[in-house]
Amino acid sequence: MRKQRKFDDDDFSLTDTDTFEKFLDHDPEWDENPDGPETGDRWSTWDLSSPTERGPLPHPEWVVTELAAVDTERGMLKTGKEADVFLIRREVPETGYGTLMAAKRYRDSDHRMFHRDAGYLEGRRTRDSRVNRAVAARTAFGKEAIAGQWAYAEFGALCKLWETAQSLDVTPFTPYPVQILGTEILMEFIGTPDGVAAPRLAAVRPEDANLTDLWEQLLIGLRVLARSGYAHGDLSPYNILVHEGRLVVIDLPQIVDVVANPHGRRFLTRDVHNVLTWFRSRGLSGVDETEVVQFLCDEAGIR
Repeated sequence: MRKQRKFDDDDFSLTDTDTFEKFLDHDPEWDENPDGPETGDRWSTWDLSSPTERGPLPHPEWVVTELAAVDTERGMLKTGKEADVFLIRREVPETGYGTLMAAKRYRDSDHRMFHRDAGYLEGRRTRDSRVNRAVAARTAFGKEAIAGQWAYAEFGALCKLWETAQSLDVTPFTPYPVQILGTEILMEFIGTPDGVAAPRLAAVRPEDANLTDLWEQLLIGLRVLARSGYAHGDLSPYNILVHEGRLVVIDLPQIVDVVANPHGRRFLTRDVHNVLTWFRSRGLSGVDETEVVQFLCDEAGIR
């Protein structure tokens, strides 16, 4: 069997109709039913999420909150080890009012590969000791609990990072989190109006971008992370998008609480090293890695 490349599961592309149909066949939420809308695949799930399961106020103008809206699946954007990301159009029928969103859905326990979760989950505890024991033992129930932890950790982090960016009066560097429902997170789609996802930083050629500007944006983003008490945990040029000059960091289920996690500084240091190595290989100079790490640790309040 061919050995899978490290980033084989991170390609952004729309899938074909057959794959979409298979997804519909296996997901009962999207099956046709007599109470479904006349157009679209399902009614908007906005009203199924509680206020605490929706993005920070004020909601951006593009967020569709009307109960008459419907969700239409447009295909798969990305497949990953723990979750898949789909493109969804939420709109009010016959009005033209709508928006594209990315729907990140964590897989069930039979199709996930939580191969690196132990270190990331340190510091994440629930009040239910039974859940904590199940998570530690990796039972079937424990794996379902882990999926919920990862989904809610990512949604909670996206909300907090958005709010921190607003408090610092800087451009948010993460997608706006629209809502969470179970293990599905709906968030801002980063790409063109016709559904083409923004390229990853790894695919951006130096001659097509201002490396200094992108690094400064990333440094601000790292500061927002640190000020919020986080490290990304797995930051690399493969989970950073560049859309019309805006740098956007994605994939935060492994977000690390650098205060609660005993390895917080190590995760933060690794994030800085990974991205700075890429920038240096493209010609960026004059950045002291040690100083950047110390600056972020000071922002986070850790040693």
